[in-house]
Amino acid sequence: MASLSEAVLLEAQKLPEGGLVSPKEFLHLGGRDAVDQAFTRLAKSGELLRVGRGLYTLPVYSRFGMDFPDTDLLVMALEARTGERFAPHGAAEANRLGLSKHVPLREAYLTSGKTRVFRLGSYAVEMKHAPSWQTALGRSLEGALLRALAWLGPNWAPDAMRQARDMVSPDGWKRLRTLVPELPTWLAKTVSEACHG
Repeated sequence: MASLSEAVLLEAQKLPEGGLVSPKEFLHLGGRDAVDQAFTRLAKSGELLRVGRGLYTLPVYSRFGMDFPDTDLLVMALEARTGERFAPHGAAEANRLGLSKHVPLREAYLTSGKTRVFRLGSYAVEMKHAPSWQTALGRSLEGALLRALAWLGPNWAPDAMRQARDMVSPDGWKRLRTLVPELPTWLAKTVSEACHG
């Protein structure tokens, strides 16, 4: 029969890159203390990586050695696990869409859940609570544009909206229009003018 640590690793290896495991999922194999100790041993040996309280993932290996899985994959796994919505921060979206040359120094996501920080070794990924309208459209182009405009603020958003006007499809404008009542007044005006312009 496999040891508790082996059983944990076997289950973790069945998951795709960025998949998450938690000690609570293994309480059927032993008491809480024994399960916690198995996870602690696996983390100390580098066979599992601790990403947050009670959350672990497998490392990935390349020719350069061991590393953390792609952050986006971890965030999508967290989204599936918690039911929260996550989306890239507006600063990153503005840069990706070509609306800003600012390159964020730290990776950050907006979440419908509570604000927290996930540690990937010495690397920190910030999850900031945001109003529901910032995550409502998910990772769609319209959602990215809305978050970028929110980050740019009232002084820069109108110019950015004119720049991005042709990126959005007719269906995308419909989706944006449904969120107008939830937006701050300045952003509702910018989006509404673009939707009807």
